[in-house]
Amino acid sequence: MNGWILAATAELGGAGAVALWGLATGPLSRRVVAQNMATPAICPALLLLAQGYGRPAYVDLALLLALLGPVGTLVFARMLADELAGDPPRAWSLTWAAAGLSAVVVAAVCVAAGPSRAMVKLLVTGALLIGGNVIAARALTGGFKGVRGG
Repeated sequence: MNGWILAATAELGGAGAVALWGLATGPLSRRVVAQNMATPAICPALLLLAQGYGRPAYVDLALLLALLGPVGTLVFARMLADELAGDPPRAWSLTWAAAGLSAVVVAAVCVAAGPSRAMVKLLVTGALLIGGNVIAARALTGGFKGVRGG
């Protein structure tokens, strides 16, 4: 076991367990926040595992998850807008913590990969992961002004 795999295990054990617990328990507002946090919990772990095992296919999985995870959250935010309007979730500290963790992991894996096409894919994955997470969290907390009466 190398350091990359150990870091992925620690990250999945911490953030993944918290996201799974939030999905399984509590009110609706906590469940949708946990669903949104599942993507930034799993995606960096996939990047770390890709580096640890030397399997670039894991980066492709992380890219796909970074693209589709926030889309799923936006679908839930749209479908559950009426239920969440009374008590919108407040998760900005979690959102920025997840964005910071994602940025650190992407930067570390980019340094290890060196300048190449793989690094460009890692940077795109990181941008999608961080940007998608922030946009989805904003949609959950009440949406954007001027969009559907927001």
